Amino acid sequence: MECFNYIDCSHKIDLTNTAATIIGIIIGSVIGAIISWWIYNRQQETAEKQDKILQNIEKLEIKQEHILEKVHEFEENHYKMLKNIFTLEEKINLLLESK
Repeated sequence: MECFNYIDCSHKIDLTNTAATIIGIIIGSVIGAIISWWIYNRQQETAEKQDKILQNIEKLEIKQEHILEKVHEFEENHYKMLKNIFTLEEKINLLLESK
């Protein structure tokens, strides 16, 4: 005797369309949840890596600004030194001409 009605099948194991649909939905939900969790986990890891990279970039920008400030100070000192050298050269030339 075959069992076609899901409700009346207490003595036999049968997969009717309803039972197959329910099992399919459950399995699909489990697979969907696993895939969603996996995608979320990957995105979270990617976001953390991006945050670390951005922090490193910010640190490099701060270091670069510091280096640029030092270069600027060096250029100013260099300019002052050249100005003093030219002034000294002019004085030497004036002394030589006066002799």
